[in-house]
This record gives sequence, C-alpha cells and structure tokens, in this order.
Amino acid sequence: MARMTIAEALRQAIREEMRRDPTVFCIGEDIGIEGGFGGAFTVTLGLSEEFGHGRIIDTPVSEILIAGAAIGAAIGGMRPIADVQYSDFIFCMMDQIVNQAAKMTYMSGGTVKVPMVLRAPVGATTRGAQHAQSIEGFFTHVPGLKVICPATPYDAKGLLKTAIRDDNPVLVLEHKLLYGSKGVRSEKAALSLVEDVPEEEYFIPFGQAAIRREGKDITIVANLLMLYRSLEAAEVLSTEGVSIEVIDPRTLVPFDYETVIASVKKTSRLMIVEEDTRRNGWGAEVAAQIAEDALYYLDAPIKRVATYDVPIPFAPVMERYVVPSVERIIQEAKALMHS
Repeated sequence: MARMTIAEALRQAIREEMRRDPTVFCIGEDIGIEGGFGGAFTVTLGLSEEFGHGRIIDTPVSEILIAGAAIGAAIGGMRPIADVQYSDFIFCMMDQIVNQAAKMTYMSGGTVKVPMVLRAPVGATTRGAQHAQSIEGFFTHVPGLKVICPATPYDAKGLLKTAIRDDNPVLVLEHKLLYGSKGVRSEKAALSLVEDVPEEEYFIPFGQAAIRREGKDITIVANLLMLYRSLEAAEVLSTEGVSIEVIDPRTLVPFDYETVIASVKKTSRLMIVEEDTRRNGWGAEVAAQIAEDALYYLDAPIKRVATYDVPIPFAPVMERYVVPSVERIIQEAKALMHS
C-alpha cells in the first residue's frame, strides 16, 4: 500500500498500463515537456522520463488534433490516453467523439474497435465560465460512449485501469478540487484526499456504485465533489436525527440503478446532487429512471440539487452561490423530510 492523492493514483495506473502494454500511450498539451507540470494537474508528471516522448506525446494547442490522432490510433490497434487540459475544451472535439469514436463500432458491425480513454478535468474552481463547467450531461446522452467519475484515489486507479483495457471509448471526468492538496498545482480549496492505494494490480468494474455512508431516512446519490459535500451534510443532519445514505455512482454510463433502488426501498426518499447544471443533467435521467422503476417505493417526490442554469460566474461569491453547497444540501434534505 502507498498513501496517494487522486493525481498520483491516476499516474500510477497509467504507468502500470504503459509498462505492461506497449500500445498504450498518452497524448495532450504540455503533458511531458521538460520543466512542465505534467499536464495541467500533474497527472503525467515524470512519465516522459521513463517512456520517452514517443509515448508521452506533446501536441500543439489543438484539441481537434488530439482527438483525431487518438481515435485514428485506437482504430489502428493502439490504446491512447488523451489529455484534455480543461473539460470545457472538449467541445472542440465534439464531431470526433460523438460522430466518430462513439459510433464507429456500431457502424462497422463490430469489426472496428475504438479503445481510447479521454481524461477531462471538470468543476468550478474560480476560473470563470469557460474553465469551470461540469459537462456530464452532454456525454451521458451519447450512445457508444462510457462515462466514469472517480472520487477517491482507490477508485481513480482501479477505474482508470479498467478504462484503458476497455475496447470502447471511455470519458474519465476528474474534479479539479479532488486531485489533491499537495504539490505545485494544488488548487485553492482543494480537499485533502489521501488514502491507501494498493501497489499491486486491481480493477474496478464499471456499473458498480459504492455506498459511502449508510442511512435510513434519505438516499443521496452524488458524484465527484458533490459526494463530499453530501457526506458533510449527512454528518450535520445526523446530529439532528436525520439518517442519510450516500451513494457514489462511480460510473454514470453504465449506471448502477440496482444499488439506488435497493437503497430507496429502505429510505423511501431520493435526492440527487450534481455539479452539472440542473436542466437535462445526468440527475434528470436518474430521476426519470427511478420514477419509472421504483415510484411506489417513494414517499415523497424526487429532489434534485444542482448548479443553477447559468454560466459559472467568475466572482467567487457568485460561484459559491450557483454551485450546490453543504448548506443548500442540508436545506433541501430537511424540506424533503417534510414533503
């Protein structure tokens, strides 16, 4: 075991897979330059020294180039890990991801595989409307694409290794405030997430949620940073006699509805907390699915707590207002208990 941050756990997963399989390589902007950070958030730091610039490939500032090269290489038998500095820039790649990578296997009758990973940092961190979005809703909508969101160092390594060996395109959403609070690229207000991560090989299957806290009054489903704010809210509410069960979906596509329904049978109330904007976010799909499959286990309407439907403000005070806070989660949970 070794104590690691999420950034370090992701790096270990990449290093292990690159050592094992020569077809695995990384491509992105500033991921291996001498004196650089190792990508925007240090995940690829030091990898170019071990694997060289033939496998840690720095590109010009062109997301279209990164996506096109990664998809072409994947179709040709390689296993690329493409790095997007900020998930907001992924919209430059939309045609390649949505029309090519996600559909190629279907259109070829299964004869063409696209085993590529696309890593993208999400979340509001006082960087303004073009560097702070949570983009889950855009991509959970796309058939042929898997979407995962590791929230702990242990999950980061296990899920990324599963993604690299998957024969389908996998989008890995990583929150900027969860990478870790140490090092030259630590984010202001980052959480100090460090835990024991096995140094031996392990994998976490997609579609298996984790119950992070057990409870009996309300089920909260929350991902990435919102998982931790929900856990903090649950701790506060426990002092007032409200018992919250908190579920981390870990992967949004595929999604583990079975675990959520089993929890709802116990609590009879469901709240979904997400940092994506509320309208057509992934929480809307989960709410609709639970309403279809488990409506009669509910004693109250499903509650969604999400970022308000506005661009993420640059002003810190406004950013804190639009993104779900611990206080808003507590307030909404109390309202749900009385509905």
